[in-house]
Amino acid sequence: MRGGIELRHLLRNPREMSGHLINVVVALLIAGYVSKNVPGTHIPMAHLVVAGFAAYLLFQVGLINLPQRLVTEREEGALLRLRATPGGIPAYLVAKCLLVVVMAVGALALLLGAAALLVDGPLPQGPGGWLTLLWVTTLGLLAVVPLGAAIGAVLPNPREALALIMVPTMGLLTTSGAVFPITALPVLVQQMASVFPLKWMAQGLRSALLPDAARAAEPTGSWELPMVALVLTAWAVLGFLLAIPLLRRAARRESGSRLTARHRKAALNGAMPA
Repeated sequence: MRGGIELRHLLRNPREMSGHLINVVVALLIAGYVSKNVPGTHIPMAHLVVAGFAAYLLFQVGLINLPQRLVTEREEGALLRLRATPGGIPAYLVAKCLLVVVMAVGALALLLGAAALLVDGPLPQGPGGWLTLLWVTTLGLLAVVPLGAAIGAVLPNPREALALIMVPTMGLLTTSGAVFPITALPVLVQQMASVFPLKWMAQGLRSALLPDAARAAEPTGSWELPMVALVLTAWAVLGFLLAIPLLRRAARRESGSRLTARHRKAALNGAMPA
């Protein structure tokens, strides 16, 4: 019920929809610009870029869009209202997860479809490729959505949220092999990137979208799909263990006086009407 309401609000918000469209356009422009092959293969670099941006779209919806949405709604009093609703926090989290999944899958489908039509982008080959795309996408979202909810529960306010999230996210984008072969990076950087889910999401989606010859550009010469599943599952478990307790803690700390004080401060700063 709540998830359906969230989806209707999203579809009626052209500004937010255009933000996801811009990400897809940027990915297509970069893929159309690069002309070289993946080192050691005859595979166009554009295919690697599309696969990497596919992973980044899933990652950013969970770890950028969701925390921003949560902290904004907290400032507007959503968590305060949930305190009086039985099962409010779990229902709220499930609704947000549903919204994020629809956003992410829609952006992924748009990217892959547009890339295939406009820049001869890659698509999964055979049932095995589609199955890999499905489980990597599912595990990837499970890894980042609860984590994004946990981050949103502790961010200070909407004005600082974007800056606090974007810097580490951009760092991960450039060090996780999403836009160029990870083997071009120093070994220490590769090892640091391997701790985080984006690297494994990108690697798993490359295995679904690129031919086996592309494994030559992987650090181990293999897709390492068991490790992809293991790391993403570990992040999913960690996110679920953190998300609900942190959201409940944030809800307990809310009060009418806190909400009024925040609104007054925002009005004085010009962030909202007085």
